[in-house]
Amino acid sequence: MDWISADLPGIGGHYKFCPEDFFVEEIPLYPCSGRGEHLYLQLEKRNLTTHEILHRIAECLNLSEREIGYAGLKDAKAITRQWISLPIHCEKNLYRLEELPLKILATDRHDNKLRLGHLAGNRFRLRIRKPVARAKQRADLIFARLQTRGVPNRFGEQRYGLLGNSHRLGQLLLCRQYLPFCHQLLGDPQKIVDPAWKQAALLFHEGKLSAAARQLPSRMRDEKRLIDMLERGQSPQSAVLSLPKRLLRLYLSALQSWLFDQLLQQRLPQLGQLQNGDLALKHVNGACFLVEDAASEQLRADRFEISPTAPLFGSKIRLAEQSPGTNELSLLKQFGLRPESWKLGGGLTMSGERRALRVPISAISTSEIGCDLQLDFCLPRGSYATSVLGELIKQEATGLNSPIPLVSEPHIP
Repeated sequence: MDWISADLPGIGGHYKFCPEDFFVEEIPLYPCSGRGEHLYLQLEKRNLTTHEILHRIAECLNLSEREIGYAGLKDAKAITRQWISLPIHCEKNLYRLEELPLKILATDRHDNKLRLGHLAGNRFRLRIRKPVARAKQRADLIFARLQTRGVPNRFGEQRYGLLGNSHRLGQLLLCRQYLPFCHQLLGDPQKIVDPAWKQAALLFHEGKLSAAARQLPSRMRDEKRLIDMLERGQSPQSAVLSLPKRLLRLYLSALQSWLFDQLLQQRLPQLGQLQNGDLALKHVNGACFLVEDAASEQLRADRFEISPTAPLFGSKIRLAEQSPGTNELSLLKQFGLRPESWKLGGGLTMSGERRALRVPISAISTSEIGCDLQLDFCLPRGSYATSVLGELIKQEATGLNSPIPLVSEPHIP
């Protein structure tokens, strides 16, 4: 893997030995007005995904999960602070949340429901265990490089699910290969650690649907419902499309992310270098424009006013032109896709957008804690701390399989 700081040695070490090694706090996009029909709560959670805690809050307050607003998804193996919004009538029942593994740090009121993306960024405090000698000096040099050239805006492996196959599921859904989707959803038994899940996957692949459903861990409600539908004679298409829209869109989004990461990789280490035909993003307002004369625009990129972009592919995406545009189309064709592939209907259509290849980093500090190193920094919304850690630690990713070539559907006996 290439790095923006490839010529600077990494600090080595490890992180996430425990949730306390990874602390993240949302930076709100706007202050609450103090009035309105929406109750805002700042929560602190530990070792739970955002969706897990939202599900449990909805059960406690007798709400639909759709009634709960949130600005972004946060890591599971971490201590995280984020805001959610609830209908104001829930205020009298907040005591019910005392039984949940969370802390309510603050409450407020606002005029509108909190929506995905309604945050300015995230503040991180990470602890690197047992880095190399003189790690602080190395980290300071790498951070200085990232401040000048930016952080690669890649999604990375955490975006592709526990088995690293969320993007494969997205491809199969786009191509309407529903039975292969079911097999991917249950997972490759060789990659599954949980014994019950592993056994369920083996049974499913052998066509023993009833036994597979009984063996699944209780938390895997969606997978169990899908198997039950197949056992009752429902078509794979019906079973797949019965899954929550949120989950299916997550898989489609994972494929968008994987394709974006491939295009980003092609441009490393010069992510700030413009090319004729690029669609460049203005960091001040997020607007994009066509780069017709890269040489004349490069000074603005060097000042970090603008950056090249790559697509999160969708049915309405504007593609780049000239060489960058050719690369974008070639990548899609390689996997049997085109922008129109994302026009699925039924609440699953993805329109697409452009995403900057790099992002700024701010509020940086490093400090030694015994043999460990603490890192503090802020990133804009939608960017991942793992991109910063990759530059610092210089540890090669384990790698992800490409989306699979389309093949005939497997047969359940």
